[in-house]
Amino acid sequence: MDTEGMYEARGTGAAVPRPAGPPPSAPPRPAAPPPGHAPSLAEWLRTPRPVREPGVWRYGHTPRPPEKPDGVSDRSLLVGVLISALCGLLLWSLWRNGYIPYRLVPLKLFTPGDWWYPGTFGGPRTIEGSDALTVYEAVLFGLLVYGCGRLGNWSEIFRRHVVVRGQPFLALATAAAGALAQLLVWKDAVPVVRPVLIVVASVAGGEVFQSQTVVNVIYTLIALGALWPFARLGRWRELIGDLLRARSAAPPAPSAAPEAATPEQWPELRAAGLTDAAEALTAEVRTGRMNDVDVARLRHAWTVGRAYPDRLAALTDAVLRTGGAAAALHPSGARDLPRRTALHDLLTGQVRIGGCAEDPHNPYARRGSGVALEPALLGTSLLAVGPPGAGKSDRLVRPVVESLALQALAGRAAVLAVGGPGGQLGPDDAYDVVVRIGDPASVHDFDLYGGTTDPDEAAGVLAEGLVGDVTNLDSRRAATVLAQLLGPYRAVHGHFPGVPALRELLDGDQDAIDELREALGAGGHQAMLRELEARTRQKGGSGDPGSVLADRIALLDRPAFASFFATGPQARPFSLRSLEHLPLRVRIDLPERAHAEASRLLARLVLAQFTAIAAARTDRSLFVCLVLDDATHTVTAETVRGVRRLRSVNAGAVLTLRTVDDVPESLHTALLGAVGCCMAFSGVTTWDGKRFAEVWGKEWVETREVAQHAVFADQPFTRALHGLRKLVTGKAVTRDAVTVRRVERERWSASALAYELPRGHAVLSLTTVDGEHAPPLLVELGG
Repeated sequence: MDTEGMYEARGTGAAVPRPAGPPPSAPPRPAAPPPGHAPSLAEWLRTPRPVREPGVWRYGHTPRPPEKPDGVSDRSLLVGVLISALCGLLLWSLWRNGYIPYRLVPLKLFTPGDWWYPGTFGGPRTIEGSDALTVYEAVLFGLLVYGCGRLGNWSEIFRRHVVVRGQPFLALATAAAGALAQLLVWKDAVPVVRPVLIVVASVAGGEVFQSQTVVNVIYTLIALGALWPFARLGRWRELIGDLLRARSAAPPAPSAAPEAATPEQWPELRAAGLTDAAEALTAEVRTGRMNDVDVARLRHAWTVGRAYPDRLAALTDAVLRTGGAAAALHPSGARDLPRRTALHDLLTGQVRIGGCAEDPHNPYARRGSGVALEPALLGTSLLAVGPPGAGKSDRLVRPVVESLALQALAGRAAVLAVGGPGGQLGPDDAYDVVVRIGDPASVHDFDLYGGTTDPDEAAGVLAEGLVGDVTNLDSRRAATVLAQLLGPYRAVHGHFPGVPALRELLDGDQDAIDELREALGAGGHQAMLRELEARTRQKGGSGDPGSVLADRIALLDRPAFASFFATGPQARPFSLRSLEHLPLRVRIDLPERAHAEASRLLARLVLAQFTAIAAARTDRSLFVCLVLDDATHTVTAETVRGVRRLRSVNAGAVLTLRTVDDVPESLHTALLGAVGCCMAFSGVTTWDGKRFAEVWGKEWVETREVAQHAVFADQPFTRALHGLRKLVTGKAVTRDAVTVRRVERERWSASALAYELPRGHAVLSLTTVDGEHAPPLLVELGG
């Protein structure tokens, strides 16, 4: 199969499955369809993906509306408006019917006395007094309306329910209110027309009304004056200006520049002058012959091809000759996974694992948004802790492995998934290499030495896997012992020893040692002979790690593993070094049930090999990730240092634990500090919760303390009212004293993590390789 030079193996010896014929067709399957609707590939490409904070599911993300300040509720506002309006009507009715005493006293103080009848309740005696009373009542009516509006907070309800809807609703609502005001004004239901006419007559004289033109002008001004407040509230001027500008806007000239190409039209190829290839790919997208993996794969291929003109030319020719669906294929020829269990967006490399819960612990802007993981986050490594059944495998590990496998098909990543048998990490046909250690039917073997030919490097990694968890044993001394045996053996046989031979050498079997000594002498390997002699002298001495190494390697020297870990000329074990430059999907099944200790040893060895190989890569264009479904008793001091180095070499690791105590206590702080993403599932203990609380630190929060103080009355009437209120409500009269302060409080306390996390939830903190952080978020897994 022609891969256009994208994936060329360079001496790995790895058995990579390749298709026997043309690649199988895969239907277009957009990675992130909205609920209830499966979009086409073109729609999927056009969906916006705004850049947001770390961990936000970007596909079709819509920012949350701004948080409303804690104010008066809508119900209270409506009640306030109703009460203020009723109070205003009551006061105006009492005023008009003369039930308010001394209502004319202020007016009489500023007008001649002969206008009024004598006495406090005396009304107007002359026409001038009646006119003054009409104007006086109009002024008081305006003040009453203004006061009721302020007391009832009419402006707030107008902003909350009318202004926020924008135009044209705002203009229509104010126009309707203005029409009602016009009706009330001209029906003389509100004192406006007569007071205005009286003021005009008193200023210009009554003769002015003999001109019909003047009268029409006055009536027009009254009508405009009644409409002016509503026009200003409804922003009629702005709306009319927008409409006029839209109508007067000139149509685009025929020679204007064409519209920008949409994503499904491959604008990056058109910009590079590859119009024919862009047209071919556009036709395949619109006719449904491509899927999301094809799009991601070709985009990555174009990006890589820019630096290699020969590859770019071959890729362009392949697209025009065979179509985009068959160009730059993965070495396996696969274009999709057999089955997906999560939402994936290959354009951003994200996989959705859940949604932020509507919880006060979460920032307001993040509540309700999707939560996703991507290589930029996994590059800082992720540690997940939770009891069995909390959902670590189904809701975290499986989606992450799927996402990395899809990105491997797109040529952007390589994944190594390690777990127990049973298909928890996906079906076999979703992987290129499946190593079933202990299963005679396994097609692939495993290389204990990581594919290296350097005895010292092989000894260091193997020692870490064998005795890295032994607290009183220095793994460097163990590595020295292994190097003193591996080097001489390789010098004689051309390869490292298998498990039985290595066990004999570590046990100090005299026949094996003598045979190796004679072969070294006959071959003239004097330096290696000195190494062997040094090992012979040190054997059995104080602090010699040989016996411990022999006991540990004996765990692998079992009948179930007889056909595994071969190192002879005919052996072709799978080496993790294949992940250096090939986008492989690899799964290793460990015999956790029948051989628990051997499984832990192999898991430690895989972790040690992965950190060493990932750090030594020269080509770091591929994102390489290890997913270890159960890291119990696999973390050592050296692997913690290796995990910390992964973020700088475009690699990452996902480790799951049942409890933090599955790691030596001396490494708790180092491990939590080495990973950038931490995840605590529901059901963690308070001891584990305390460690996460220390990692996530504290934050400043504003607290409100309300204290109720009894109110003591001095006046008899007030005491009577308080007694009546207590008799009716059954509570004493109190006054609230509110204290607001800023205090430093843990983001998540140990007890909250242990007892307040709902089932199916987890708390997740994120860090990108660039150092951008996201606070710990309460995530509804799968939501």
